[in-house]
Amino acid sequence: MRVAVIGAGSWGTAVSWLLGGKGLDISLWARETEIAAGISETRSNPLYLRDVVLPDNVEASSDIEVALSGAEAVVMVTPSVGVRSTAEAMRPHLSSTTPVVVLSKGVENGTLMLMTEVLEDVLGARERLAGLSGPNHAEEVSKGIPSATVIAAHEESVAQLFQDIFMAPTFRVYTNPDVVGVELCGASKNVIAVAAGMSDGMGYGDNTKATLMTRGLAEMARLGRRRGANPLTYMGLAGVGDLIATCTSRHSRNRGLGEHVAKGGTVASFESETKMVAEGALSCISVGELGKREGVELPITRQVRSILHEGGSLADAPEALMGRAAQDEFHGMGLVDI
Repeated sequence: MRVAVIGAGSWGTAVSWLLGGKGLDISLWARETEIAAGISETRSNPLYLRDVVLPDNVEASSDIEVALSGAEAVVMVTPSVGVRSTAEAMRPHLSSTTPVVVLSKGVENGTLMLMTEVLEDVLGARERLAGLSGPNHAEEVSKGIPSATVIAAHEESVAQLFQDIFMAPTFRVYTNPDVVGVELCGASKNVIAVAAGMSDGMGYGDNTKATLMTRGLAEMARLGRRRGANPLTYMGLAGVGDLIATCTSRHSRNRGLGEHVAKGGTVASFESETKMVAEGALSCISVGELGKREGVELPITRQVRSILHEGGSLADAPEALMGRAAQDEFHGMGLVDI
């Protein structure tokens, strides 16, 4: 089976290693010509996960038409901000029936669309689209460290197709029909992870971080509930699973961004030093706007946005969060309906 992997950052490289290791014919598209050339010459990505050796059945190209030629399935692994423009570049070279799964996690600024909604807007045919989300740090997946994930699709056959494509001895794949919930989890948890990193950078302890993670999960679930998501999705791999990994791991870009800012850095300086995008820096804006549109209170998201983009004081954030009016722990989460 020929699978096109669109995006050659850390996650795209890890996915190519994983799927290539299963014997699939992988065509990897890299926006940067030097990455495509480096992989072709050395079997390694010269910018991301440099120690990962890609199998010979992974071919790299900076020409998206070449990458998509003959593809029976497409895996999109670009930053969320680039999903629309990349999909537009794909459209002339992609059949209207080719299944596409997006691994990008975010809500599009302006339209407030989820990533599968962006793909539907550009490519049409919602029934062939899927999203993948879970506690899946590329650094660990690419080393064969046991991991698991969730595929969400509107059509069960599409979910099962990608389940078969990704399932491997060290990568277990589950399906979930709750596309909205799985995708919102992926976008929202990045914002909470930035807050967790800020807590680390300020020298707070386990109690603080556990509180941020737990109340962050409640915040995520309230928004999902309003959008029609299944509350149980937030208890699964895409929800609490990914939240734990992103808030605690040394590999987490979003946690790292929060710690960096707490120690005096900025979003720009973090991206300059790491050469990577922390999705939470964008999602705190778009998820916050989605919360406003839906009439859902997102206090942690509001504080992260204020600190990262509006000149808000990190020192004032704890009081702003801790001083809020007391409420029932599970308000707005829809758990009484389960």
